[in-house]
Amino acid sequence: MRFQFTQEQQRFREEVSAFLRQEMSPEYETVYGTFSEEKYWFGRALARKLADRGWLTIGWPREYGGGGKTFLEQSILDEQIGYQRVQRVGITGLNFAGPAIIKFGTEEQKKRYLPPIARGDVEYCQGFTEPNAGSDLASLQMRAERDGDDYVLNGSKMFTSYYAHADYIYLLARTDPDAPKHRGISLFIVEMNAPGISTRPLPYINGEVAAQTFFDSVRIPRSSLVGEENQGWYHAMTTLDYERVGLERYARVRRTFDDFVNFCRDAASNGKSLGHSPLVRHKLAELKVGMEGWGLLCWKVAWMQSQGEVPNAEASIAFLYGTQQRLRFAQAAMEILGQRGTLTPESELAPIQGAIEGVSRESLHLHGAGTLEIHRNIIAQRGLGLPR
Repeated sequence: MRFQFTQEQQRFREEVSAFLRQEMSPEYETVYGTFSEEKYWFGRALARKLADRGWLTIGWPREYGGGGKTFLEQSILDEQIGYQRVQRVGITGLNFAGPAIIKFGTEEQKKRYLPPIARGDVEYCQGFTEPNAGSDLASLQMRAERDGDDYVLNGSKMFTSYYAHADYIYLLARTDPDAPKHRGISLFIVEMNAPGISTRPLPYINGEVAAQTFFDSVRIPRSSLVGEENQGWYHAMTTLDYERVGLERYARVRRTFDDFVNFCRDAASNGKSLGHSPLVRHKLAELKVGMEGWGLLCWKVAWMQSQGEVPNAEASIAFLYGTQQRLRFAQAAMEILGQRGTLTPESELAPIQGAIEGVSRESLHLHGAGTLEIHRNIIAQRGLGLPR
């Protein structure tokens, strides 16, 4: 593993950073809990500008609209988007559906689905979790039954993010109810405007809104199947590690941490900056160590993927550590700020745009991409070779 970028990668990082700083302004920055339609569409427009420069999918093959670089360059872009607090759009298409199609899709599917993602023209949502299948995702019950050249979908999915803007949903459904639960599952891409699909909004504590998505005899063509029938579980798990790299999440939290350190250096309390307090200094130093460790874990995963390796346990290590580090930072910042830390962005007195209040709420989300217990199991079984 290299602990530094090549000259070309460093130059790309600086170019992306300068471009995003030029394009962004404080009113469009998205701190946790400040999602808005205006910021979303600003993010869509910015994604198209990134696509025009060949950056949006810089790690994809050129023949499908990508930049022909490696996963490291794609991770550099993700890091900078997070650090500049750009409202993220297109995550499911860029990070999950796109890589799955590249790896498992037919040539026809690649030509149909990949170029619009690379141009920033489409939005995808994800249909994995169900009302009774979350951490134990292989217990999902949504059915996809063959009917001639079609499949018919029945069931529902939970926590569908970006549902209101999505053109497609990337989902798992059971195609063989008699097979063992990890088998008999298939992967599909379905148009969200297909007859029989409906949604019910589910507000989140962090200010965003997802949905429960219902499928009532939704008929889809066989060409919607990605990869082999009944192998969807293994296809989906291969691409799920892209979510667990977490560089954008790390960088977004790191930006808030850096801003908070500056705030503690400058903000006065009883005539002195907060940084004069030994307790504050020591706590910030401890958090700095944790932030550096989190960043290195994320970059290790990105580097492994750029080498064609499958960082299964390593991805869970980075995700687990990062989730815990984000919570540690949020709790410490709230303790240091006291009542001021609870001020939301609407208040003119809120420190650093209300980012501490936002990250405090977001830090309570401990189950994204799997619960902490799921990640510990992965680390124990696949990283340490321990029995189930």
